[in-house]
Amino acid sequence: MSDSEATTSTDRSESNSAATIHNPEESRLRALLEPAVLASRLYLEDVSIHVAGSHRTVHVVVDLPQEETGGVSLDAIAEVSRGLSDILDNDPHDDGRPYDLEVSSPGVGRPLTEPRHWHRARGRMVRVNVIQGDNLLGRIASVGDDAVTLIPEHEVKKGMKPKQGEPITIPFDRIRQGKVEIEFSHLHEAALEDEHNGPSEEA
Repeated sequence: MSDSEATTSTDRSESNSAATIHNPEESRLRALLEPAVLASRLYLEDVSIHVAGSHRTVHVVVDLPQEETGGVSLDAIAEVSRGLSDILDNDPHDDGRPYDLEVSSPGVGRPLTEPRHWHRARGRMVRVNVIQGDNLLGRIASVGDDAVTLIPEHEVKKGMKPKQGEPITIPFDRIRQGKVEIEFSHLHEAALEDEHNGPSEEA
């Protein structure tokens, strides 16, 4: 089992083709599962359903609350996975088709598209694509309701210490895209966060 994924299965079937569907069932499952996720002191980021023939994979993405930093622990993933599996097993509106449950946390490569994502990345180095402005590389100093404040880091000659600029506040509506940059001091953490793309273990 990885630090970012646990898989609960009611039936394991192999298939090389799978289709992703977006329908009201995903919204229904989100409403069904969210209270249990919140009870585990986590945030429900996403629920998606992938279908391969008669088999379904329910993929649930959970994250820490926005006021916390770091990644979701292995123990937290395993615990919430067991709880969600029980809920799905007893879902009165389920159609009875076999399913796999995959519970994971967002990897460090997740785009920063919502204010809560920026809160979660406080203190991290990010690259920001700005609308009608110069793109920036900087460290997140603070996050408000409508904007993020960065300490810019200017590129210098190899071997020299990076030079920091004055704090810059960028409104969210001027940000086209933001992404966390991997730093040597965060390599171990990043590896743990991205392991949900690797092997998983049944819970």
